Amino acid sequence: MIWKEISGNWVLATKQKPLGIIHFLGGAFVATAPHVTYRLLLEALAEKGYIVIATPFVNTFDHDAIAQQVLLNFERAMIRLEERGILGNGYLPIYGIGHSMGCKLHLLIGSRPKVERAGNIFISFNNYAARDAVPFIEQFNTAFTNSQLAVEFVPSPAQTNDLVREYYNVRRNLLIKFTSDTIDQSVGLSEILRERFNDMVTMQIIAGNHLTPLGQDVKWQAGRDFNPLDAIGQWFKQEVYRDLNLLKSIILLWLNPLSPPV
Repeated sequence: MIWKEISGNWVLATKQKPLGIIHFLGGAFVATAPHVTYRLLLEALAEKGYIVIATPFVNTFDHDAIAQQVLLNFERAMIRLEERGILGNGYLPIYGIGHSMGCKLHLLIGSRPKVERAGNIFISFNNYAARDAVPFIEQFNTAFTNSQLAVEFVPSPAQTNDLVREYYNVRRNLLIKFTSDTIDQSVGLSEILRERFNDMVTMQIIAGNHLTPLGQDVKWQAGRDFNPLDAIGQWFKQEVYRDLNLLKSIILLWLNPLSPPV
């Protein structure tokens, strides 16, 4: 499988008949090259039969504008894939998967009219105010307390929660929280989503941390004579993959509950 740039997205098409389409949005500052930073996770999903459309974006304070742009780029990619006959003739469910800030963007997309998703997966959701998310922003805001230059994300955390409560229309949702993730806010999001779709919201707490979805391939070649250093290298590689592999399994099982275990 080869990544291809299509209409501002990085696309990985399965060689088999596709089971569905995944629209992936990464976290702030690592979302500019999702086909690199999330390569192992996304390629594992494509290998199981999903077309992956990963939309890069540059982080700004206007999250609503980012959400509109990534949705536009995604829809353009869908048109191109349809023109090339890659989508086939039948119905293909579309799933959103977001990590960190990407979760907020999928919530904003899912709160827009006429956006249809079979489900969304939120990994390590957080919805912090600018003063908590961006270093030194508190000092900047303090200097302009009485000025219109004080900075906050658009929409703000409170406004985002209100939008989800009133307009979010994706019924089936999976939230994944890692045990060692100190900035995760999935519990609060799950409560809001259950107010709308109680029986369609699932939350999983698994081993890992906020960077687990970015697990990268560890290149370790054992020497001609296997030695203690090689053993340490193999152990480290297994530790890196363990949490990521569990994440892959949970995502794939939720996407297709009838699929065989990974």
